Amino acid sequence: MINLGTKIRELRKKRDISQEVLAEALCVSFQAVSKWETGTALPDVTLVPAIASFFGVSTDELFDYDRFKTEQKLEEIVTKAAEIRADRPAEAEKIIRDGLRQFPGNEILLNNLLYTIDSPERRDEALNICKSLVEAASDDAVKYDALRIMAGIYSERGDEALCEETLEKIPEIYFTKLELAAGLLCGEKSFKAARSQLALNLDSAVEMLAIIRRHLSESGDRDGAEKAKTAALSVVEIIKSFEPKWYDDGCRELCEKLLAD
Repeated sequence: MINLGTKIRELRKKRDISQEVLAEALCVSFQAVSKWETGTALPDVTLVPAIASFFGVSTDELFDYDRFKTEQKLEEIVTKAAEIRADRPAEAEKIIRDGLRQFPGNEILLNNLLYTIDSPERRDEALNICKSLVEAASDDAVKYDALRIMAGIYSERGDEALCEETLEKIPEIYFTKLELAAGLLCGEKSFKAARSQLALNLDSAVEMLAIIRRHLSESGDRDGAEKAKTAALSVVEIIKSFEPKWYDDGCRELCEKLLAD
């Protein structure tokens, strides 16, 4: 991102005006303009709209902010970290933290940082990040994911009351955008949405059946527990036959963990 003073100098020279002319228009000294352009001082925040208006640009353009390029860069950072975080979480964390130095406080990066510090000894750190995201995130998906992770941390600590209180803040969802897209769109878009939703549904089915199996087993209902396991294994077979690569890439470990005796 370009320095604000550099941008002001570029715009001034493009208009072919002196520092004195700009200073007079903004009711400041030409020395102030000089300090902005050399980077030794910044304009008062109240002057930013006036500077943008004088040059006929938006404040985003004044700060050389390109939303599309920023989103592209964020996606690159997140994707790069996600590719290695399962095997090399420390390296993935460094990628995200380097990104945060470039985009301080970015909620997407902070949300992804949580997935690189997923260890019992760092629960307090993760909890603090979650709390800040719940309070300040503009993206509901980020906010609700932070609440989900918070609830998980409280559960791991054995604090069921706080876990339940946190879960109550997550709205009940009766349909997803993917489900609507699969039913309402056409062609490839409908197909991709249906396939993605199916992946979520099958993963969820295995997890829920494993939880039911554990509960039945603990309550002494061995027959019911065995039926739940059989049902879960049937879902796993559907996953393996329908999309073997998907099973190998991410589902195998989940299935083995949930269905372990």
